[in-house]
Amino acid sequence: MDLTTAQLRAARALLEWSVDDLARIADVHRNTVLRAEKGEASGPTLAAIRLALEGAGVQFIPRNGGGEGVRLKEATEAVAILSRKRKDQP
Repeated sequence: MDLTTAQLRAARALLEWSVDDLARIADVHRNTVLRAEKGEASGPTLAAIRLALEGAGVQFIPRNGGGEGVRLKEATEAVAILSRKRKDQP
């Protein structure tokens, strides 16, 4: 299933991750994440970003009559760690 730019942005928003958070977890440069969210990435780069998002609990929903989407399957340790870090920041 090909991901849409809207799905990528929505997945990051669901996790409450910044561009820098996703870049660090996917092990790509922050500009790469921004390019992916504009539809300018493919292949291994997009696979790394998708793997990071799915590893954090994102499920990508294919077009099924109602349009493609995203959802969280469950809270994960990666989400919990980032959420705790944000709460600890001033």
